[in-house]
Amino acid sequence: MEDRLQMDNGMVPNKIVSVHLQESALKKLEQVASAVEEKKSANGTEMEELTPAIPLESTAEYESDVADPPGGGGEGMQAERSKLERGHESQDESNNLPDKETGFGEHHHLHLSSCHECLQLESSTIESVRFASAENIPELPDDCSGSLEEVTDDFLARDIKRINLSGKPPNILVYVGSDYMKTKFEQIESILKECIDPDNYVIYPLLEKQILKVPWLDNSLLLVIATEEPISEDNHKQFLTFLSKGGKILGLSTSFTFGSIKVKSKNELNKTIHELVVFKADNTEVKLNLLTSGSVFEEDVQEDIKKARPLSRLNNPDKDIVIIHLTYGDIRGEAILCQVHLELDISSVALQTQQDFNSLKMSNAKRYEVLKEILTLLGLSCELSEVPSLTPIYLFSHEKEIHASFLKWLHQNVDAEGLIKSSKMSLKFMPFYKPEMEITPCRMPVITELGDFSSEHFSVETYRHNLQTKKLGKIVLFAEVTSTTMNLLDGLIFKLPKEMGLIAIAVRQTQGKGRGGNVWLSPVGCALATLHISIPLDSQLGQRIPFIQHLMSVAVVDSVRSIPGYQDIDLRVKWPNDIYYSDLMKLGGVLVTSTLTGKTFHILIGFGFNVNNSNPTICINDLIKEHNKKYGTKLKCLTTDYLIAKSVTVLERLIDTFQEKGPNGVLPLYYKYWVHSGKQVRLQSEEGPIAWIVGIDDCGFLQVHEEGKGVESVHPDGNSFDMLRNLIIPKQQ
Repeated sequence: MEDRLQMDNGMVPNKIVSVHLQESALKKLEQVASAVEEKKSANGTEMEELTPAIPLESTAEYESDVADPPGGGGEGMQAERSKLERGHESQDESNNLPDKETGFGEHHHLHLSSCHECLQLESSTIESVRFASAENIPELPDDCSGSLEEVTDDFLARDIKRINLSGKPPNILVYVGSDYMKTKFEQIESILKECIDPDNYVIYPLLEKQILKVPWLDNSLLLVIATEEPISEDNHKQFLTFLSKGGKILGLSTSFTFGSIKVKSKNELNKTIHELVVFKADNTEVKLNLLTSGSVFEEDVQEDIKKARPLSRLNNPDKDIVIIHLTYGDIRGEAILCQVHLELDISSVALQTQQDFNSLKMSNAKRYEVLKEILTLLGLSCELSEVPSLTPIYLFSHEKEIHASFLKWLHQNVDAEGLIKSSKMSLKFMPFYKPEMEITPCRMPVITELGDFSSEHFSVETYRHNLQTKKLGKIVLFAEVTSTTMNLLDGLIFKLPKEMGLIAIAVRQTQGKGRGGNVWLSPVGCALATLHISIPLDSQLGQRIPFIQHLMSVAVVDSVRSIPGYQDIDLRVKWPNDIYYSDLMKLGGVLVTSTLTGKTFHILIGFGFNVNNSNPTICINDLIKEHNKKYGTKLKCLTTDYLIAKSVTVLERLIDTFQEKGPNGVLPLYYKYWVHSGKQVRLQSEEGPIAWIVGIDDCGFLQVHEEGKGVESVHPDGNSFDMLRNLIIPKQQ
C-alpha cells in the first residue's frame, strides 16, 4: 500500500501493524468492503486509483522482513508482536495498545487517499509506526513487467528512511548505458557511498529496459547518468520529465544535456590529465588535477543565461567549462553535468606515466571534496556518519603458556570488581562479554576467553604466524572499535613483568591521536596499534630515546620492502616520524610517549599506516597495484594483521641492533629509506637562509648545513618540516 496512504502533514507511513478488532468494528469493515466492491462493479475506473503502481509482497512476507530498530527498541517491538499474537485471547488488551508499549511516540492516523469510508475507522484499524529497515531493501529486479506472483520486490520505495522535504524516497539510481556493466556500476556506487551517509540513501542500477516502464520518476531523489554513449530521444524525454518533477541529475562524462547548453568534443583533451579550477558555493576556489572526458560545454547560454552556472573551468588558454549547474522546470529540477572523471578511482585509470599517477593521487582528497560539494548542491547530505559504537576488547596471546602467565598476573592485580584503573580509563577483565554491559571510553570490558571470536578485518592466526619476536607484541588487546589504542595500555605498563610484551590493536579508532595534538583519521583498512616497550636508562637506546620513532618508522617501511619482490615499492621514511609514498604523500605516522620510572623508560609507540584504504589519499596496496601495472608483476596485496606483526618483528631486531652497535648499526638502513638525501630547504621562513639536509645526529635530531655556519641540529619537538614548501618552520613563533 506504499504511496497510497497519507498521514497528517503529508507524512508517509513506513509500516502498518495489524490489531485485533472488536466484533462491532469487524462488521463496519465488512460493510465498507461491500460498499467498495459495489463501487468497483459500477465504475472500474475509480478503483484503478487504488491499484498498486508497484507490486507488493504478501502480508506475511512483509511482516517477516521488518527488523527491530537499531540501537534499541527491539524488546518493545517483540513485546508488541507477542501482544498482537495473543490478541484473540484478550480483545480489550489488543484494542488499546498504548504508546509506551510500542515505543514509537505519537501516533498519526492514516487513511486511503480515495476511500472516505476509512476515515470513520481511523482510530481503530490502522496504527503507524515510525520505523523502517534500510538493511532489507531488495535489489532492483531485472524485469518489473511481470505479474504479482512473478515480481514481489518493490525496488524503490519499501522500508526506506525518508529524510528529504520533497517527499521523494532517498533512492539514488545509476544509469551506466544501454549495455549494463556491473563493474562500472559498483565503481560509482562505491565512491558515492564514501561521500554520503549510506544509512540515509540507497543506491540501485537503472537498466535500459526500466527507464520507460518502471515508475521510478516519483520514487528517486537523484539520477546519476554515467555513459558516454548517445542518449536516445525517448530516454532524454524521460530524464527531462524527472527533472520537471523536481528530480536531481548528476552527469558524469555523459552526452546528456538540455536547453542551449551543448557538449563539444575536443580531441586534444581526450583521456588526458588537466588542472581545473572549481568554484565553490562559499566563493572559494579549489584547484586539482583530473582526467578529462575529451568534451567541454559550450557557453552559448543566451536563452538560459539565468538557468546555467559554470562550476569549473580547465586551467588552459581556452578556459573550457567542464562542470556546469543547470536548473529545469517550475519546481526547480537541477542537474550538475561534468566532463571530468570524478567517479574514477586511480586504480581503474590506465595511466601512461608515473607522473600521471602521482598527479591524480595528490588530487584525490580534493576530488572527494569537489564531489561532496556537488552532491550537497543537489540537496544530498554529505555529513559524516555517526561515530561507530565502541566494542569489547578481546585478549589473546601468542602462546598458551604466555596467556596463562598473563591471566595469573591479572588475578593478582585486579581489584574486587575485576578492574585495573588508570588516569585515562578502567579495564574490566571478564571471561565472557555480557551484552547488557555498557561500554564507554572510560570503562572498557576485556574478554579473556576468545571462544567463537572472529573479525572480518583481522585474523588472529595471521598475526600469530607472522610475529617472530622474543617478547614484543606477544600479548594482544584487540578491539573492532575503540577510542584510541594509546589509552588501552596506560594502566598496565608500569606493573607488567618485563618478559611480557603488550600491544593494543584496533580496526577503527574514534579519537585517534597524532603528533602535536592533531587528530589521526582511522578508517577501516588502516593498520592501528600501540606497542609497549621498556628500555633501560643506561643502555645505548636509553641514552638516545628520540631514536625510537625513527626505528618504528623504518620497521614499517622495511616490513614491506624486505619481502622478496616488494623491494621497489616506493615506501619511505620522512623525519621525524612519518611514513611516505616517495616524497609526495603521507600514508602513516608514529607517536611516542615515554615515562621514566627508576632506571627504566616505559614507552608507548602508537603507529598507524594506510594498508588497504585507498581513499581519500593513498595506501600501500595502491603502490603494489601500480607496481604490478607498471612492471607486469603479480605481487599480492597485503593485510593489516600481517604488516602489524611483521613491523613489530622488524622493530625488535632493530632495537637489539641499536643496543649492541649504537646509531651506526641502524643508520644505513634508515638512510636507505629516507626521503631527504640532498634536499635543500630554507630555515625559519620562506625568505630565510638556504640550508642542506645532512642527516641525523647521534640523538636522532635532524642535521642541516647552512653555508658559512656549519652543521646544526634541529629538534623535532620545536620544529615541523613541511616538505611541500621545503621549509623548516618553528611551531612557536
